Amino acid sequence: MPIVAQSTETTDWVSRFADEVIEESERRAPGKPVVVASGLSPSGPIHLGNLREVMTPHLVADEIRRRGHEVRHLISWDDYDRYRKVPNGVDGIDASWAEHIGKPLTSVPAPQGSAHPNWSEHFKAAMTDALAELGVEFDGISQTAQYTSGVYREQILHAMKHRGDIDAILDQYRTKKAPAPAKKQQKPVDEAELEAAEGSGAAAEDDGSSGSAGYFPYKPYCGRCEKDLTTVTAYDDDTTELTYTCTACGFAETVALNEFNRGKLVWKVDWPMRWAYEGVVFEPSGVDHSSPGSSFQVGGQIVGIFGGKQPIGPMYAFVGITGMAKMSSSKGGVPTPGDALKIMEPQLLRWLYARRRPNQSFKIAFDQEIQRLYDEWDKLDGKVADGSALPADIAAHSRAVRTAAGELPKTPRPLPYRTLASVADITAGAEDQTLRILSELDPTDPLPSLDDVRPRLDKAEAWINTHVPADQRTIVRTEPDLDLLKSLDEQAQGSLRLLLEGLSSNWSLDGLTHLVYGVPKVQAGFSADATPKELPPEIKTAQRSFFALLYHLLVGRDTGPRLPTLLLAVGQERVRALLGE
Repeated sequence: MPIVAQSTETTDWVSRFADEVIEESERRAPGKPVVVASGLSPSGPIHLGNLREVMTPHLVADEIRRRGHEVRHLISWDDYDRYRKVPNGVDGIDASWAEHIGKPLTSVPAPQGSAHPNWSEHFKAAMTDALAELGVEFDGISQTAQYTSGVYREQILHAMKHRGDIDAILDQYRTKKAPAPAKKQQKPVDEAELEAAEGSGAAAEDDGSSGSAGYFPYKPYCGRCEKDLTTVTAYDDDTTELTYTCTACGFAETVALNEFNRGKLVWKVDWPMRWAYEGVVFEPSGVDHSSPGSSFQVGGQIVGIFGGKQPIGPMYAFVGITGMAKMSSSKGGVPTPGDALKIMEPQLLRWLYARRRPNQSFKIAFDQEIQRLYDEWDKLDGKVADGSALPADIAAHSRAVRTAAGELPKTPRPLPYRTLASVADITAGAEDQTLRILSELDPTDPLPSLDDVRPRLDKAEAWINTHVPADQRTIVRTEPDLDLLKSLDEQAQGSLRLLLEGLSSNWSLDGLTHLVYGVPKVQAGFSADATPKELPPEIKTAQRSFFALLYHLLVGRDTGPRLPTLLLAVGQERVRALLGE
C-alpha cells in the first residue's frame, strides 16, 4: 500500500519518505544501492503532470544521496508501448500517422522536420533536456532496448509458465464492479492505464489475451505489419513454441519464444515484472493507478510471481495550469516542462514540486500569476538569507536551489520578475534601453551588464512575448494626448505639476515609488511620508484616479506595468513630453 506522509514541524515530506525508503531498502537488499523509479511514455509531449512522476522520486533520491547513500533513480522509457492514436496539437504530423497505430513507439516516424530517428526519441529528447536543466540525475532505460535484446527473456518465459496464476489474480478484478467515477479534483485515467484499453480486437486487452487457447500475458508484434493486433493461438511450455495470427494483415507464424524478441508483456504484468527485475523500493503512482483493479493495485499481487515486492510510494495528485483544470497528454496544447523552463528558472519549477506533498494538487502559472509566484519565491529567498524562514520552507528552498551534486546555476542579481517583464514589454528586447532602465532602478548600484540579470531576464522576456495577449502589451504613446491634457481640471493639472517637479530628484525605483504614491497625499494636505493608518480612505481613491490618469497619458489604457517601472522605462525626457511639460 502507498505510504502516507504525516505533517511535522521539523521535517518536510521528502525527509520523511527518505527515512522510510532507506529503512525499507536495508530490509530488502542490505548493502545495495537504493533503487527508486519513474515511468514515462513518450507517446506525445510529456507534460507537467508527468513531471511529478519524476520529481517525487528525484527529490527523495537526492535527499538519500545527501545523506551519503548510493541510490539509483531509474526512468523507464516505455517506448515499446503501442502507438495508440494520433495526438492533437503536435506540429509536423497529419492524419496519415494513423496508419502506424498499433506499432511500437520506436517504429513510428518522428514528426516532419524532427532531427530524431523516430516518434519516441523525438519526445524523449525534449524531456531529457528539461530534466538536465532541472538538475535531475537518472538512469534511463529504454524498454525497446530491453525487450528486443532479450534482457527480459527469462521473465517472459516465467510469466507464460505461470499464466494461470496471473489470470487468476486478474480474474478477481474482472468480476468486480467498475470503480466509482473519480472525483473532480482527480486527474483522468493515466495514459498507461489506457495504453492497451483502446483500440480493437485482442490488442485492446490491458491484461492479456484470452481465447480458445487460454490466457496469455504476452503479446507479439506482427512480423509483417509490426502492429500488436495479434492473437496467440497456441503455446507449448516445453518447446516454448508460440503461434500467433495478426488481425490487421492476416499474417501468422510460429516462433520459439526462448529466441523471439519482438513482443512484450502486457502492461499489468510488465510493470510488476520490472519492479522485481530492478529491485525497485520506491515508486510513486498517480491517483488513477491506485484505484481498485488498477495496475498498481493488481501489480502488488502479480509481483510475487516474479519473486519481488511492490514498491512503497505515495499516490500523487494532478498538476494543473492556471486557467486549466486538468492535463492529458492525449490532448494538444498541454504545457511541457520545456515550456515552463522557457519562462521560469529551474529553481522556481523545482520549488513548486518540492513545497507540496505529493497528494496535494497545485497549479503552475503561465499567466499573470507567475509574477506573484516569483514575488513569493523572492520573499522566501530573503527569509532564508536572514534566518527567519520556517524549517519546512527552508527545506523546500534548499531542494529547489541545489542537489546533492551542488547548486544549480542562478541569476547573479535576481531583480523582481515583474520588473524585468515590464521592462521587456516596453523595450521590446532592445538591450541598450533595457540596460539603461535597469541601471536607473538603483543609481547607487547601477547594473554593469545584462548578464548579471540573466537568465531571469530572458525568462521574463519569453513570458511577455509568448504568454501575454497583444491587447495587454504595453505600447507607449508617441505623441501627447492633447485633448485629454486640455480637458483636465485644476486638481488633475496640479497633480501632474507635482509629479514633474519631483522627477529629477526622485529618478530611481524607490524614489519614483515614493513620488507617485505621495502626490495625492500632498494634494490632500498630508505629508508624502504619511502611512495608510494616518490617512482617510478617500486618499486611496485619489491615488487610483491619479494612476489611471498617468496610464492614459503614457500608454492610452487604464492600467499597465507598475508606474515607477513604467516611468523609468519611458525615460524622463519622454515622460515630460507626454505629460504636457
